[in-house]
Amino acid sequence: MFQPRKTESHPSWSDPDGIKVYTISARHQPVNQAPYFTRPEAVKKQKKVAWASTPAFAIFHDGADMAYLVLAWWDNGNELFTSVSVQTASGWVEDPTKYAFCVYDLEVIWQERNHFVSFMDCAEPSLERYRAQRFVHG
Repeated sequence: MFQPRKTESHPSWSDPDGIKVYTISARHQPVNQAPYFTRPEAVKKQKKVAWASTPAFAIFHDGADMAYLVLAWWDNGNELFTSVSVQTASGWVEDPTKYAFCVYDLEVIWQERNHFVSFMDCAEPSLERYRAQRFVHG
């Protein structure tokens, strides 16, 4: 049954390439971000993306049963690409036949869509202004 989850972000929460970071907690507790930060680096190395100049965001999601890492980036004008990894007993796994972002992630994705339209897919695109916008839902 759907129960709202604690969603947080802060302007200082980003990776070295400027990718915005969000956290979502099924337990309504702050998310320990440290275990998540190695995974985006591994995923980024597999993708041919100019990360420092690409609008992107990551969701560190402490789910009810598993930890999820959603890495999403905008490319091809206005398309949102996603990579979803899950922490298993044997390590992080990216398998789109088994794992995807969930209903709780959609709230962040919707807000990121709005930030992208307002600050990137507009007359005067600004990656800096896009990166400054955050969605937070207690």
